[in-house]
Amino acid sequence: MPSRNHLDKIGRKKKKKWTEEAMEHALVEVKSGRCTVRQAAKEFGVPKSSLGDRVSGRVRPGSRSGPAQLITSSDEEQLVEFSLYMSKYGFPLTKQQLVSFASSIYKRQHRRVAFSKLGQTWWLNFRRRQEKNITIQPADSVVRGRTVCVRKEAVDQFFRLLTTVMDTHGLRDKPYHIFNCSETGFQLGRRRVLLPKSASVGCKAAAGSRDHISILACFNAAGEDIPPFIIYSKAYPGGVCYKTQGPSNALYGWSESGCVNSDLFKKWFLKHFLVHVRKERPLLLIFDGHKSPVNLEVVEAARKEDIILLCLPPHCSHILQPLDAGLFVLLKKHFAALTGDGSAADSHFAVSKKDFSSVFKGTYQVAKEEEGVRIVTEGFRKCGIYPLNHFTANEGHLLPPHSMSPVAGPSLTTAVQELHTVGEFTAAGPSS
Repeated sequence: MPSRNHLDKIGRKKKKKWTEEAMEHALVEVKSGRCTVRQAAKEFGVPKSSLGDRVSGRVRPGSRSGPAQLITSSDEEQLVEFSLYMSKYGFPLTKQQLVSFASSIYKRQHRRVAFSKLGQTWWLNFRRRQEKNITIQPADSVVRGRTVCVRKEAVDQFFRLLTTVMDTHGLRDKPYHIFNCSETGFQLGRRRVLLPKSASVGCKAAAGSRDHISILACFNAAGEDIPPFIIYSKAYPGGVCYKTQGPSNALYGWSESGCVNSDLFKKWFLKHFLVHVRKERPLLLIFDGHKSPVNLEVVEAARKEDIILLCLPPHCSHILQPLDAGLFVLLKKHFAALTGDGSAADSHFAVSKKDFSSVFKGTYQVAKEEEGVRIVTEGFRKCGIYPLNHFTANEGHLLPPHSMSPVAGPSLTTAVQELHTVGEFTAAGPSS
């Protein structure tokens, strides 16, 4: 990684005092024979060595000095425009995310490269080149973890954005075009129970896998569903029965934690959501993008397909997420009834990893019945998403404006929209 002194020198580096236009005029004068290189350099205020390089052909006219850019100027402009788009629809990029997106562009151009060369030096140069569009500002205080109360400003800003999107795209009276996707988890393995001494001594735990499985569900405001995405922890169950016995047209995946991540969300959006969603456009997809960060391919596909991705504000999903407002409670209640647990209070169920999909298939049927459809549509109404109603948000869950003091730490912003907190970026590698 470059030394701090080297990075500080980059930050203090003076800009060149000559322009490409002056260099072009000087080059014309030299090639016409009216001036020598020294005379033209002095007359037009350009470096003699740089002018000499262009006259001799060592440097092509109009080319930039210094090492070649790792991503082209057009790609960099696309990256800035992409950042503005993400910020506009509630996905403010962190510094790490922006560099990650830039690395994705770099790897497209260098498919044989094992790792990206974009690091701290590239970031500082990028900031300097884009200083008119991007600045660093202190971040607002963010309460870590889901809080009992959320900031009223965040909810107000979300509803202003939602209102603008719906009015711009004519979605106020189109419940079939408004989708919400959300994730809920199931913890597998039996609970420890107390048994009489005659049967056993002390506590006895029945065998259980204790695996975590997540369900990524997606419904529109009319109660129609996209088949669920079932995500296993660490690995798939053995055999193929988990696919043949699961819900119809369900998608399957796995991650170390058993929760959705950026790669799994890309798989779901590109290979599942776009396949099963209705063909009418535009569509609105609302979700918690802070838990499952989107990547470049997802946003590019969404814009191409005329699908608006709208991110919920941080820590507000418990009052703004329609599926959290009732459907998930209903699903876990029915799942507990099918497994004989009787209660889904702690989301811990006595079922094996291999049998989960078959049990969940019976559970998921309730979402397609009249009761499930009613609860889904009621969740959209309770959250004020459809029909659009800002005032349905429970004031008891909201903190008054400016009730949190700011904390130290930089944030990445654009000239149009603020981007949220920026942490340290530690990737190494020389870049420009």
